[in-house]
Formats: sequence, C-alpha cells, structure tokens
Amino acid sequence: MRKVSITVLLLTAVVLFQFCSSSKKKATVAAKEITYENSIGPIIQTSCAPCHIEGKGNKKPLSSYTAAKDNIDDMITRIQKNPDDHEFMPKMHPKLSDSTITAFVDWKKTGLKEK
Repeated sequence: MRKVSITVLLLTAVVLFQFCSSSKKKATVAAKEITYENSIGPIIQTSCAPCHIEGKGNKKPLSSYTAAKDNIDDMITRIQKNPDDHEFMPKMHPKLSDSTITAFVDWKKTGLKEK
C-alpha cells in the first residue's frame, strides 16, 4: 500500500510540474493604435457635439478627418486649458479626462493617421 501511495504521489507531482516553467511569460497587451477613425472621431462626436458637428452646430465643424487634422494644434491647446481660462473647450462642460487629452496629443505625435 505504501508503494502505491508513493507512486501516485510521484506521478501527481510529475504531472503538476510538467506545466510549470522556470521562466515567467509576461502577458503583453497590444496598444490600440490611435487613429481618427477609432479614437479621435468618436471623442469629437461625443464631447464636441453639437457645437462642432457639421450641420448641427453653429461653430467651426471639426467632425471630419480633414477638419480635425487641420485644427489639431488649436484643439489640443483649448482642451488642455482649465475651465476658467479664456477659450477653454469644451465650453460649459467639464474638462476632458487626461487620457482623452493624451489621445489627441498622441494622435498628433504619431502622424495624424486616419484609419
């Protein structure tokens, strides 16, 4: 009986250690590429509407790739301002989150890709 118990214990240990590895594999998360289509456009549609949406607002439309690309410097400057500052955007709304502002900055840094 003792031989059977030792054998079962050894086999269990072998099976368990078979799946162990001395080198830990790091899980990597692929960063989502920032493009107008997947990041900036949706932010503009939700955070700049209706004022800067073509056909809906009475301000300069920024709801197309070309308009956003052509006005990126002004957009970044205004969304980085504090709510009490002159020309802060989005006017009469809370300041955008740091991660949202960073998306605009990173979009510019990475070449203003459309898709």
